[in-house]
Amino acid sequence: MALRLLSSPPSSSQSRLSSFVSNSRTASKSSSLIQLAPKSFAFSPQRKRTLTVRSCVKLEEKNVPETGSEWGKVSAVLFDMDGVLCNSEEPSRMAAVDVFAEMGVEVTVEDFVPFMGTGEAKFLGGVASVKGVKGFNPEAAKKRFFEIYLDKYAKPNSGIGFPGALELITQCKSKGLKVAVASSADRIKVNANLSAAGLPLSMFDAIVSADTFENLKPAPDIFLAASKVLNVHPSQCIVIEDALAGVQAAKAAQMRCIAVTTTLSEDSLNAAGPSLIRKDIGNVSLHDILSGGIGCHSM
Repeated sequence: MALRLLSSPPSSSQSRLSSFVSNSRTASKSSSLIQLAPKSFAFSPQRKRTLTVRSCVKLEEKNVPETGSEWGKVSAVLFDMDGVLCNSEEPSRMAAVDVFAEMGVEVTVEDFVPFMGTGEAKFLGGVASVKGVKGFNPEAAKKRFFEIYLDKYAKPNSGIGFPGALELITQCKSKGLKVAVASSADRIKVNANLSAAGLPLSMFDAIVSADTFENLKPAPDIFLAASKVLNVHPSQCIVIEDALAGVQAAKAAQMRCIAVTTTLSEDSLNAAGPSLIRKDIGNVSLHDILSGGIGCHSM
């Protein structure tokens, strides 16, 4: 599928929301929104370019290793956002509760747990289906969700970043690793969360958001697209995830995965088979990453 490199995002959450609503009406389902993050003066600038991937799911399948002994060295770290870089899972569920309250439907934050990490449409639509909400419009619900979330829960510098996230990203870059955000959230939420967490976009070599991917996590498309943009083979990528769907997506992409228990229990995550489990990103060390989570003790 065709991958477009976006220009720098608008400065205000309202203009970003307007841009998102306009683009979502016209974007082709076969395209994906991906940005090579702007570089700060400390890093060598890269020229933005348009890349084409014929199929993210089948990307270089024949060269993907099947056994742990064939893993390559770790060259790139793909960070999920909600629940990994940003303590935003609970605020997201609270905003979703607000959306349903406006529709006159009573739900709880726990109702959304099974749908975390799958993108806002499934996150909201899954609960609507369980509750039997008739005439549910996922696009209208998403639009209202973003309005509420940005207004109430993700204001700039609101401190939703997990302690240790900035330090770990900095350590990875100091060792020459490429770093990317690879999230099932739409770009408007990615921008808002990173800003609220005090994580500059310039820190990342790529930002891959859900927007017009047809298949979101647990499908591997987002992670494989990030691998392609970074020009790093999947066998040399390691993913950091908190959601079951994210761990499953990493496994489907033939990537190693470190899971954190900020959202789900260790037992729940173990079922998906991550390479390593830690309490949160503050407990993930550079050694954990460079070793690919192999030969380390969980938690």
